[in-house]
Amino acid sequence: MLMKTTAQSLTEQLSARFSERIRNRLLAPGARLPSVRQCAQQHGVSPSTVVAAYDQLLAQGLVEARKNRGFFVREMPPGPAERPPEEVGAGSHDVEQAMGNWSTAHWFAARGAGRGAARGAPPVNATALIRGMFHKISDKPQPGMGVFPPSWLESTFMPAAVRKVTSTRALNDFSLQYGEPLGDVGLRRVLSKKLATLNVHAAPEQIITTVGATHALDIVSRTLLRPGDPVMVEEPGWAVEFARLAALGMRILPVPRRADGPDLEVMARYCEAHQPKLYVSVSVFHNPTGYCLSPGSAHRILQLANQYNFHVVEDDTYSHIAPEHATRLTSLDGLSRTIYVSGFAKILAPNWRIGFMAAPSALVEQLLDTKLLATLTTPALLEKALALCIEQGQLRRHAERIRTRLDAARARSVKLALGAGCTFAAEPVGLFGWVETGVDTDALSQRMLDEGYLLAPGALFHAERKPSTLMRINFATTQEAAFWKTFARVRDEQMR
Repeated sequence: MLMKTTAQSLTEQLSARFSERIRNRLLAPGARLPSVRQCAQQHGVSPSTVVAAYDQLLAQGLVEARKNRGFFVREMPPGPAERPPEEVGAGSHDVEQAMGNWSTAHWFAARGAGRGAARGAPPVNATALIRGMFHKISDKPQPGMGVFPPSWLESTFMPAAVRKVTSTRALNDFSLQYGEPLGDVGLRRVLSKKLATLNVHAAPEQIITTVGATHALDIVSRTLLRPGDPVMVEEPGWAVEFARLAALGMRILPVPRRADGPDLEVMARYCEAHQPKLYVSVSVFHNPTGYCLSPGSAHRILQLANQYNFHVVEDDTYSHIAPEHATRLTSLDGLSRTIYVSGFAKILAPNWRIGFMAAPSALVEQLLDTKLLATLTTPALLEKALALCIEQGQLRRHAERIRTRLDAARARSVKLALGAGCTFAAEPVGLFGWVETGVDTDALSQRMLDEGYLLAPGALFHAERKPSTLMRINFATTQEAAFWKTFARVRDEQMR
């Protein structure tokens, strides 16, 4: 809330608020700022205050004014973008010109956002969501985050395991030399046994440890693909995966995700027309919908993979909170055309950054070469500690406690969401809910930032940034009535 009693003027406070978000990439390059009239109403200030604040942002080189269209976040070079006003050549006149006819048009579009608002780049993109994990928006629980709250992950067994593997003798045994290229052999043996409980049979020699599951996905992409190669990815899908593949220069082929799996007709057409090299799938507790793959869809996917000669990488990041009997492509395929990827950041300790992949024997050496070129080996100390946690059953019991706690949180969140006038576009299961809000969630997410909440708008989960009235919520961080009360008020203001 902007305060008249502070040492800063209202103009300085408003400018600083936008400046911080832009510098921390919580407002994405290309995102359009609210119109002057809209911003004035949102923050309870005069239009002249907004004009002056936008003028300061222009002078700092953080935004640009486009005549009759409005104000847009500039692509920032590395490091703070500080430029004196004389180099920018923008002043209050530019602000007024940028208001033009667009200001009124955008105002009416925002009022009817659920029916198709005027669009720019989404105000929150994939990297903004990630940066939100490191730059605290506020002390409030964050509904857009993709992780459990830190308090849920606290344990005594993890520090004990680290202490055990860091005794003087243990350190002398392994810390004075590079670790195993594939990863700690003890951990790989434990993972082999753990995978067998999911009916995924992989020898320790088929398992490669990585710096988190995202690193594993990156190794697969860099090994099997070249810039320009077509890749099938589920849509809606994980925002980071779209962004990562796009950054590598891949041609993304979005496959609509249904309750039982991908749209098989679309997949078949892609296969015939484009000869894709890879299909990326979250079979169990799909992000953001929570859908789980059906056996029938799984069999058809594998038939297409064999017929059209592409590999399937299955991201099973949520395996720790999912049923063991859930259908997995790697279980049915036996690691022939499939590559299994998972990790422990979600359930154990985000900063440990331990992930792994299980791959066909014929691909292991190629994948290992890619890993070695990027990281040499992975930290054996934490891998040995993790192996202890799994062997002694502590990780399993910890996961059971998390699942029980999540079930209770989900029940509360669903009740509050329905009470706030939302509906669910998919059955509420797992960590995430796919929520229908009735308004443009790009615009909603920007307004909720002012209230201290980072949302995950539906546009994030589409390759082409499609307008969306959906948003993804984290059930662990949306079980408080205060969020839903604020959400309902801001949404209702947006609908008026």
